[in-house]
Amino acid sequence: MNFFKDLFKFVYSKIFLIQVVIAVAMIAILSYVALQWLESTTNHHQRIVVPSLSKKTLDEVEKTLGEKDLRYEVQDSANFNPDYPRYSVIEQNPRAGSEVKENRKVYVTLNPSGYRKIEVPNVVLQTRRQAEPKLIALGFEIGTISYIPNMSDQVLELRHKGKKIKPGAMLMKTSTIDLVVGDGGGVKLNLSN
Repeated sequence: MNFFKDLFKFVYSKIFLIQVVIAVAMIAILSYVALQWLESTTNHHQRIVVPSLSKKTLDEVEKTLGEKDLRYEVQDSANFNPDYPRYSVIEQNPRAGSEVKENRKVYVTLNPSGYRKIEVPNVVLQTRRQAEPKLIALGFEIGTISYIPNMSDQVLELRHKGKKIKPGAMLMKTSTIDLVVGDGGGVKLNLSN
C-alpha cells in the first residue's frame, strides 16, 4: 500500500509534471521540424501540369518534358494508328493536364512505322460465306470478287494487287485481298433414279 501512496505522490510532484511538459514540448517541436523538412524535400505543394505529347516525335517529347523537369520512358507499341504520324506519340501516362511532382516519369507509346504483317489463312476451297469473315476478322479487306465457271461456289484463288497469293503468305494488316470464286454453274448429276 505504501508503494501506491509513494507513486501517487511522485506523479503529482512538481518534478514529474515539469518533465512531462518538457517531453510534450520536445515532441511537438521535433514533429513540426520533421514535417517542415519533409514538405521542403518532397516539394509537397509544387505540382507540374503534364503537357500533351500527342503526335510529337521523341525529340519533341524530350525537349518538352526537359523544360518541365520531367522524364519519359518509351513503351512498346502494338497497333498502328493511321491518324497519327509514324513514330509519334499515340498514348501517354499520366494523361495531359494531370498534375505531378518534378522528375516524374511519363510513359509514352509510339505509333509504329506501319501495320504489322499477318499470315493469310487457308480459305481456298471454302465457301465465300466462310472465307470472308475469316479474312475480315484478321484485319484484311475484301476487294473484288471474280466468278469463274466451276461446279462449286468455293473460293478457288486469292489475289493481292493482281497477283495470285498462297495461304501462309505474309501481308500487311488492312491489305486488300481479291477473291476468285466458282460460279456454281457446273454440270449437276440427277441421282433421283
